[in-house]
Amino acid sequence: MRKAILFIAMSLDGYIADPDGKVDWLDGEEDQEEGMDSYSEFVKGIDTIFMGWNTYHQIVTELSPAEWIYGDFMTYVITHHKRKSENQICFYNGDPADLLKKLKKEEGKDIWICGGANLAKQLMSADLIDRYHISVIPTLLGKGIRLFGELPRERKLALKSVQRQQGITELIYERK
Repeated sequence: MRKAILFIAMSLDGYIADPDGKVDWLDGEEDQEEGMDSYSEFVKGIDTIFMGWNTYHQIVTELSPAEWIYGDFMTYVITHHKRKSENQICFYNGDPADLLKKLKKEEGKDIWICGGANLAKQLMSADLIDRYHISVIPTLLGKGIRLFGELPRERKLALKSVQRQQGITELIYERK
């Protein structure tokens, strides 16, 4: 069965974006070391991306407006907006938990839960995230969009890996 992996960055105080939804603070402290690119390794193991409308909108309007940067992956955008699916992008306005359960049963590589916070919280609440790959950025935002909020019940996780790159601490946990 495919795994759903939340691969996301957050500030040391638990925010994934500032109050305006901006992520321009997502920097490490030093130049990238050769062979220390966890993102490149991560995307080799996925073929599907799962994201909310706000994440999609930020990518196409701010981060990469000239081209869709995830063209090699099937992308599901969870939205309340009625949109026609196009190429490798499927706009879905049903229950994200139901769709993810279906996708996890299909053949293929793992599924990247890309964001945002609301979608991640829904999937955490439904206990559908198998692995948490959290990059902790050495920044205290003080306010903004929190990654973790209230959950209906406690979740036990097992620490699988800790790495440090550019001052960023990467924590990888799996559901017990």
